[in-house]
Amino acid sequence: MLSFSVKDTAIGIPESKREMIFEAFQQADGSTKRKYGGTGLGLSISRQLAHALGGEIEIESEEGKGSVFTLYLPVRPGSAAVVVPVKEKNTTKTAAKASDRKVGTGIVDDRETIGENDRVVLIIEDDVDFARILLHISRDRGCKGIVARQGNTGLSLARFYKPDAILMDMKLPVMDGADVLRQLKNDPGLRHIPVQVLSGDDRRKEGLDLGAFDFLQKPVSLADLRRAFTRMEEFSEKKLKKLLLVEDNEQQNEAIRELIGNGDVQVVPCFSGTEAFGHLRQERFDCIIIDLGLPDMSGMELLEKIRDSETHWPTPIIVYTARDLSREEANRLHKLDSTVVLKTADSRERLLDETTLFLHRVEAHLPREKQQIIRKLHRTDELLKNKKVLLVDDDMRNIYSLTHALEEEGMRCVTAENGHAAVQLFKDTPDIDIILMDVMMPGMDGYEATKNIRRMHGGLRIPVIALTAKAMKGDREKCLEAGMSDYISKPVNIEQLLSLMRVWLYR
Repeated sequence: MLSFSVKDTAIGIPESKREMIFEAFQQADGSTKRKYGGTGLGLSISRQLAHALGGEIEIESEEGKGSVFTLYLPVRPGSAAVVVPVKEKNTTKTAAKASDRKVGTGIVDDRETIGENDRVVLIIEDDVDFARILLHISRDRGCKGIVARQGNTGLSLARFYKPDAILMDMKLPVMDGADVLRQLKNDPGLRHIPVQVLSGDDRRKEGLDLGAFDFLQKPVSLADLRRAFTRMEEFSEKKLKKLLLVEDNEQQNEAIRELIGNGDVQVVPCFSGTEAFGHLRQERFDCIIIDLGLPDMSGMELLEKIRDSETHWPTPIIVYTARDLSREEANRLHKLDSTVVLKTADSRERLLDETTLFLHRVEAHLPREKQQIIRKLHRTDELLKNKKVLLVDDDMRNIYSLTHALEEEGMRCVTAENGHAAVQLFKDTPDIDIILMDVMMPGMDGYEATKNIRRMHGGLRIPVIALTAKAMKGDREKCLEAGMSDYISKPVNIEQLLSLMRVWLYR
């Protein structure tokens, strides 16, 4: 073996922490406002490189005097030299058990035990007792449950875990349920997830208009909850969604079928109200498009006839019409919980967008040209232009690379190297639109800086995204509890960061 030693005369490392410093994101001073910089990756990477070469790294240290790090390597790579064994780490004291992970007060959810093929239900509910009931039912149905008690926390967990279904109250702390639903349905990666709204307020139409799968008003019975689960399960398992198209103009009918169809949706064409109602009596559809001008009856009469015949859950109905609606017709449609798409210049785009929303189609599975139609309608590329971002990081390399990427998107960047400077910059710069906040910084850390900003004028409205290398269990929740809006870990995936920023800047 060859050995190389590096000696320093620094602060030294206590014996209890000598193995810990070789773990990713760990340092002898692990506080978020430590005196010295760095991420705690260097020694972890160095030891892994040493192992790959058949060697090892060891440390000798004395507190207050310094340390000696020694790298052992075989003379010839792959030779049968004796390698210094890796010391076993005692993690029993530091490992967090899943049974100790509690959300709020007394709820132990399943986020630490989720497997690759598990079905996951996200529960966004601030009532602890009701959240516990929903978690129990989720487990009874063979699902893993995750609980969030604030709107912003639920939104962040949805992005992180990509659940199969969401159960959500509308009246939530920090971020109202309507805002959560709006942002979920504006996110291309999340809008297909069925959201079952459970609310004590009568906000049925608001929820359904925003794309909720269904609405139940509290108090709800156990039977109601089980039926809701059954319906979501049946819907999620359907490989082919069915849409009823009621349009008497043959060319329009064919054009709409071509616009919507993609192999995952079966479009059944109808040319009269009578024909449409005959289909509805024989089979169930996941969405209906109706033109108001039909040859045998008015579209309004057909709508009312459909709603009168439904016994359980209403089918989403999109009214596609070329004429202006009278106030009386608009009021009638409002009572029927129907979405109206007027035949205007952008009506094809809106029709594709609305059907994608109500059929809970995965946008990424659509042909590229249809994805572009939807994104152009939402104008996501325009959301970042001319927005001012405050980037807070103590590593100038991160500031340089992120500033370059954000300015390419047309954003204006101001930067701060620590929490104190960030707070002062926010105070002096009134037009900041969003903040990217590192957590581990010397002096004032990201948690404290965020809390200070939240207390300032305009601080409550500003989105703050935690951007940190300290991606350990529990850190996401800690960031959200400190008042941060969302969380992304380093090394930063720029596309994911831009997508996250678009969602938070959407109004």
